[in-house]
Amino acid sequence: MSPTLLSKRLKELVGAGIISASPARQTGAVEYKLTRAGEDLRGIIMSLGAWGQRWIESSLSLKNLDPSLLMWDMRRNLAPTSLPDRRCTVNIVYPELSAGRKSWWLVIDGNEVDLCSDDPGYEVDLYVESSLRSMTAVWMGHSTLKAEIEAGNIELTGDKAIARSMHAWLGLSPFAKEDRRVAN
Repeated sequence: MSPTLLSKRLKELVGAGIISASPARQTGAVEYKLTRAGEDLRGIIMSLGAWGQRWIESSLSLKNLDPSLLMWDMRRNLAPTSLPDRRCTVNIVYPELSAGRKSWWLVIDGNEVDLCSDDPGYEVDLYVESSLRSMTAVWMGHSTLKAEIEAGNIELTGDKAIARSMHAWLGLSPFAKEDRRVAN
């Protein structure tokens, strides 16, 4: 989805009372949250997502990938309790992308997780180099982190303990554990 279309859809959802928009505390960027009406839709949306994960052919979902949507979802689902009790910075690089979309930083401090598309200036604890397709396949549950690392599609450099625990803290799709099925 293009940023323009996403912006339009978010405005429509705000107008419909499904989400609310407010400035984020630290960055001033707009932060969207479900309203009570939106929360009432959660079960329906989660059921549709689970259905799509089970029945939609995976190669279709690995087309038209967007690193910003992937990274925001990873940020939203990241498990900070699986990381050391200090600020940790993870730099994820998608080498095949253009300069403005190539590098992303996750800054985890306690239960706070920030996502930056510009270098935040902190010492990086773990560098992750991956194709966008490989990281998306892991996030969606179509592949595993271990399989992608062993195949040479994802490379981890830096703090060994953070690298070893990546499978525990990496924010996967809520549907990643859904079993794939084949339609008859």
